[in-house]
Amino acid sequence: MTVQEAIMGFSQSEKAKAGIIWTSQLVEMTLGLPDAEKRGAEKLIKALLSMIIQEIRLAIKTSKEDAWSEAEKHVDMAFVMANSGVLHECTFHLTRALSQVTTIGQRTLGMLSENGLFSH
Repeated sequence: MTVQEAIMGFSQSEKAKAGIIWTSQLVEMTLGLPDAEKRGAEKLIKALLSMIIQEIRLAIKTSKEDAWSEAEKHVDMAFVMANSGVLHECTFHLTRALSQVTTIGQRTLGMLSENGLFSH
């Protein structure tokens, strides 16, 4: 991994992590809403999932990290669950995606630290 790839990977991991966390929280909040309000929240969840997928696809193009493809699969599954009306299943897949993205962030940060570009 080059320094440039590590910088891009870390940047993308932070954006993806934030999106995944926000979406997970929104899913949990939505589960307790009345049906009329749920529909609007579900549209927002789908829009956020689409944005996360786009960020991950950008990361796949700019990085050699295989874990991005795994993260993409999990976010795609969360999107499928949201489209299928089983919103409560999204959280499981988002948690798996978050784990993958966090691992990528840790790896890229480690590489940046080794090159003196980040200090603890």
